[in-house]
Amino acid sequence: MDTPGQSTPSINCTQCGGELHPDEDQIFLTCPYCGSTVFLDKSQVVFHWSLAATLNDNDARGALARWMSGNQTVKDLDKKATLAGKSFEYFPVWYFKRRQGTNETIILQPAAATSVSELQRLPLAAGDLEKYNPSLDSQARPPSVPLETAIQWLSQRQVPSGEIVERALVHIPLYTFKYGYQGKTYTAVVDGASGQVFANIFPAKAEAPYALIALLTAVIFLCLASAPVIGAMTNGAGFAIGAGILLIGGLIAAPILIGLAAWIASKV
Repeated sequence: MDTPGQSTPSINCTQCGGELHPDEDQIFLTCPYCGSTVFLDKSQVVFHWSLAATLNDNDARGALARWMSGNQTVKDLDKKATLAGKSFEYFPVWYFKRRQGTNETIILQPAAATSVSELQRLPLAAGDLEKYNPSLDSQARPPSVPLETAIQWLSQRQVPSGEIVERALVHIPLYTFKYGYQGKTYTAVVDGASGQVFANIFPAKAEAPYALIALLTAVIFLCLASAPVIGAMTNGAGFAIGAGILLIGGLIAAPILIGLAAWIASKV
């Protein structure tokens, strides 16, 4: 970090205030005074945390399979999809704590390039964090998004820098799966701590059949509901006849429509 002819910048630990002397190009550092792990970004020092992985490979595959068989994806995706690849790494995210009055919220921003923007929704509680262990270096991706850039992103989201009371770099355990379905390749990320699955693009259930059955149901019952009104406008006994049509028609149409909806759900 030093340059010829310039003095070494004063960098202090965010925990104890001890003066740090990193080697040239060193970005990860353990404070020799208090043992805190910190990250250096353009002479800024922030805490460096990690999230412990609780899932192994089989657990992550199981979480992916459960997501594939859920309500968001096409029917039997877990059986029809072909797994094309899997990788594991500790992925870097910028961690910000925002304080608005007495309310505090956590905001995450990816600290490296990723196609899965859904990682911003990762549930990350401060109590789950632990000091980053250098033994994770071989599996940890270095951050490529500067801290200042992440702060600028926050300002674009109407988050004033004055409301940010804490910032840190966190490495989170992620399993990235590539899978194929109907000639296309998709990506799904499994949080190695919680088992939650994140995916921006995936084979989703078609909405048109459900919209069609909903429209058909609305039309049928609207017609049946108008029968008593029309009957009342014709003669004295018309309302009773119309009410009978509504009751009998409803009893006949309801199970048919329910059965049709169930059939669509089993096929889509």
